[in-house]
Amino acid sequence: MSAFRTDGGLRIGITIGLGAEGESLWVNGIKQNAIYLAEALKHVEGVASVVLVNTTAVAITPALPWDLQRWPAVAFDAAKDALDVLIELGGQVSAQQTAYLKERGTRLVSYCCGSEYVSVMESVMFGRPMFGYELFVNPRYDAVWVIPQVAGNSLHFFRTLRRREPRIVPFVWDPVLLVQAAQALPGGGEYRPRTGARRLSVMEPNHDVVKFCLYPILIAEEAYRAAPGLVGMLHVTNAEHLATHSAEFIALMNQLSLVRDHKAAFVGRYDTPQFLSAATDVVISHQWDNPLNYAYLEACWQGYPLVHNAALCSDLGYFYPGNDVQAGCARLLEALDTHDAGHDTYRHRQRQAMSRYLPGQRALTQAYGELLHGLMQAPLT
Repeated sequence: MSAFRTDGGLRIGITIGLGAEGESLWVNGIKQNAIYLAEALKHVEGVASVVLVNTTAVAITPALPWDLQRWPAVAFDAAKDALDVLIELGGQVSAQQTAYLKERGTRLVSYCCGSEYVSVMESVMFGRPMFGYELFVNPRYDAVWVIPQVAGNSLHFFRTLRRREPRIVPFVWDPVLLVQAAQALPGGGEYRPRTGARRLSVMEPNHDVVKFCLYPILIAEEAYRAAPGLVGMLHVTNAEHLATHSAEFIALMNQLSLVRDHKAAFVGRYDTPQFLSAATDVVISHQWDNPLNYAYLEACWQGYPLVHNAALCSDLGYFYPGNDVQAGCARLLEALDTHDAGHDTYRHRQRQAMSRYLPGQRALTQAYGELLHGLMQAPLT
């Protein structure tokens, strides 16, 4: 019997796919997503335990950068005999593993939190290998759950390939990891007013067309042309490779006054809390059909002005619609001019608005309770 097994109530596992024993939580959002979902499910009546289930050969050790007492992690083989539900989120289970789980009556859920249609499309069209000829699409899911921000581009992709009717489920976020990462930073990493010209940051991952840096750079450029004395520096993270190896990106950037006046720097990857605290006064963002993500919530929770076009959280930060660079510029100039005077009120208001995503929030807990009830009542596939 596994150490985490509890008599009575649902025993739930959520998959992760570790790449290294001490892999950072800030490499991508997948492990954070698993932790936040685990925290949310703990609040559901009838859930006895939630564990993170690693599907790779990487060992579970104290090097993991999270509290293993609060969020226990185990290898698949250690978990497989003590689960009522396995939610496949950050690591895939094989056909053989699926068959074993099904023999024991375990429900299997596909939890979809990525813009997979876009990733596959770009892989096919632009020679970015993903799975080659060895694609395994599990035909034995009992449910497919999709978070709202990826439903627009990927829900119907999931429906056909995974042969199940998807359900759009509540988005979950928790500031716990952000607070832990920021606790050693000055002022807990929260925004503090500064005098003089401001430091603008663009922190898009630049992996694909969904979250790319070009429009935020153009918004910063328009603001610099309108009020050059307000802009001290523009930092674009996750862009060093573009500024070094992409002739097209270099040519575009050389058209900008920010670049010509040596007011822009294209740098590598940084953990969000550290970069916000060390180098940021305003965050400028843009997304294409992925209108909600952790980076927005991290910036707003810490009180940083966020200029963004994410319609699912338009009540946060300084929202502009679509691809409207001029509207984005107006919101940026507004933030530069007015934010400091009300920064404490802003931070409080942001946190109140984000309460809808937090584990333990009543409607969110009820929704996941209903999903689990329906899952367990349906026939096993």
